[in-house]
Amino acid sequence: MKQKILTIDKLERILLKKRHKKKIVLCHGVFDLLHVGHIKHFQEAKGYGDILVVSITPDKFVQKGPGRPAFKQKLRIEAVAALDVVDYVILNTTPTAIKLIKKIKPNIYCKGPDYKDNKSDITGQIKNEIKAIKQIRGKIIYTSGLTFSSSKLINNFDNYRSKSQKLLIKKIKKNYSFLKIKNLIEKFKKLRVLIIGETIIDQYVFCEALGKSGKEPILALRDLKTEEYLGGAAALSRHVSPFCEKTALFSMVGEKGEYLDQIKKGLPKNVSLKFIQKKKSPTILKRRFLDHVSNNKVLGVYKINDDALNKKQDELVGINLKKILPKYDLVIVSDYGHGFISNKNAKIICRYSKYLALNAQINAANVGYHSMRNYKNIDCVIINNREIHHEMRDRSTETELLMKNLSHQRNIKNLIVTKGNKGAVIYNKKNKKFNSCEAFADTVVDKIGTGDAMLSIISLCLKMNMNNELSLLLSSLAAAQSIETIGNKETINKTKILKTIEHLLR
Repeated sequence: MKQKILTIDKLERILLKKRHKKKIVLCHGVFDLLHVGHIKHFQEAKGYGDILVVSITPDKFVQKGPGRPAFKQKLRIEAVAALDVVDYVILNTTPTAIKLIKKIKPNIYCKGPDYKDNKSDITGQIKNEIKAIKQIRGKIIYTSGLTFSSSKLINNFDNYRSKSQKLLIKKIKKNYSFLKIKNLIEKFKKLRVLIIGETIIDQYVFCEALGKSGKEPILALRDLKTEEYLGGAAALSRHVSPFCEKTALFSMVGEKGEYLDQIKKGLPKNVSLKFIQKKKSPTILKRRFLDHVSNNKVLGVYKINDDALNKKQDELVGINLKKILPKYDLVIVSDYGHGFISNKNAKIICRYSKYLALNAQINAANVGYHSMRNYKNIDCVIINNREIHHEMRDRSTETELLMKNLSHQRNIKNLIVTKGNKGAVIYNKKNKKFNSCEAFADTVVDKIGTGDAMLSIISLCLKMNMNNELSLLLSSLAAAQSIETIGNKETINKTKILKTIEHLLR
């Protein structure tokens, strides 16, 4: 069995010697939970040639939802290699088979019968794989055997989701098919979305601990590398832009336009920009020092000026808001309390927005100075569990009761409270119902930006009148993507969300 498992380079050398005499067939996939459908597929594929090569999708590229793959790549490779019909097994190095096809040049590329209608392929990669096999004068063949779904089998017998997650998915299945959800998400494109808030540069300094200084009671660190990502309202606009064709950002930077070129380059082309350059202030920079092995943060140093805008600039912001707010279907505000949005302009936002979503979560630089009390009559608010207790000046009352009270006090139509690894809960003021969703993240890398990621999706969902259950699920999947990467390094992947939903509903 072990002699079947090769690296791509070694396989290429072996096939180079055999290809003039033998016909090579390639099968590629995840092959999670190996079943009779896979075996039938391999048997038929082998019948089209002499040598059957099976390539396995690595764990990091599997997009089938939380807890997937059910079996890690090492076990999946070994399971496939144990089959007599398979000659060689390799672990692919990319998300698709495109580069592999060009490298080993199979005569035939075999896919299962469920891939024959590649119009239903969300990723669009099957078309590219077909193009790649044709470029090397190979042939694509769809096997005709039994069609089984690993996802469906795993969903029926899974133990990696909680009872509440299963119940939530079951409820969604009653009201939505995958195709219906896909079509609803595609309708996001038509929304004109405006994001308002401070732009922040998130800087991550990865360090190696050298130990305690010999002269002072401090920890000495070696600076290994530094990475910078767009944070704040700029990160929100990045999350929204793949879903909505017309996205705009109204934000604040430093007096000299520091980082402005970097911000413009870091934003997608479909994001239109308008910036206020705050007098006597830098562009907000949040520098975090991390252990390079664990990614644990050891220190944060912020470059920031929390003073309010001067009177002239504040009036200019108000004038601009009155002009642009009526043009947008959805307004998303991330008010970090760093001086950009005054009480007066917060009232303007509430008055002129057709649909208003607000991130009222705290961060280390605004504790006790959050600006939620400046906003009323809001369609959607996201806040964390600690902050709602702080907002209501109540430590002991249960969160759900506080949500009801806050919702009615500020006329909040949909109030979402995030609870860390316990997930999130949403309260709808009209029907007085709660819906909850446990966290879907498999790995927690960095919590920064998770609230913004969640808000970006749930505001789109609620604006399009999706029910609270589906809205919460989709936004929780977005939050899971965010929390599994450093800061706002990655934009919310629309395709990944769709693929996850597709497999969850099987």
